[in-house]
Amino acid sequence: MSRVRAVLIDIDGVLTVSWKPLPGAVAAMERLRADALPFALVTNTTSRTRASIAATLAAEGFPVGVDDILTAPAATAAHLREHHPGARCLLINTGDVRDDLVGLTLAEEGERPDVVVLGGAGDAFDYAALNRAFRHVRDGARLVAMHRNLYWRTADGLDLDTGAFVIGLERATGAEAEITGKPSPAFFEAALGHLGADAADTLMVGDDIESDVLAAQRCGITGALVKTGKYLPETHRAASGTPDHVLDSFADVPALVRTSGG
Repeated sequence: MSRVRAVLIDIDGVLTVSWKPLPGAVAAMERLRADALPFALVTNTTSRTRASIAATLAAEGFPVGVDDILTAPAATAAHLREHHPGARCLLINTGDVRDDLVGLTLAEEGERPDVVVLGGAGDAFDYAALNRAFRHVRDGARLVAMHRNLYWRTADGLDLDTGAFVIGLERATGAEAEITGKPSPAFFEAALGHLGADAADTLMVGDDIESDVLAAQRCGITGALVKTGKYLPETHRAASGTPDHVLDSFADVPALVRTSGG
């Protein structure tokens, strides 16, 4: 492994579950901070703004601020501003992330949108909302999704996530969704740019073997899969590739960085 000069870190399932720290996670991040190793928290979380995430993690003892957080909603806003400027967007999302959707025009009730944007699954993903999305995409609206995650882990167990609905809408409409969060290469490129880091010198730590780890490896980033959060042995065995590293938890990251000469 090349010397690690920067680290990208997923949040949910890696640092926390239901926003409570996993064992050893705070101490490991403090070690990275003490070693002056640049890092960014790259998350597909769609229920909170960057500021809210930073405040919640800081309250749990993590040494982070808002500038350390890169989210799928913020990446979605940047994508839409660049590729669909001025578009009226129908947002279907559980949680309020409007503060991170800078520069977007959200469609009013009854207004025909140019783009249907799927955020995080939850109570907002009811039949009426999904059927509305289906009809608008059938009528020509573009379909944009913040991520393709199929499920995530909460304190109550695994919960269904947006990816399951994205697949259904794609099949029903014949449209292909534009993905703006992980595993989109643009998301990882933005994270590297944020840190001023080269892919070859960067480590990505995640619990989702496909969206976090293998997607990062396809971008030239070293991948480390942790056996926490949504990790399942059967998913690991059936994956489309092999992680560069497999760790018990994020607590093992400082030791891995040290063996790399970082």
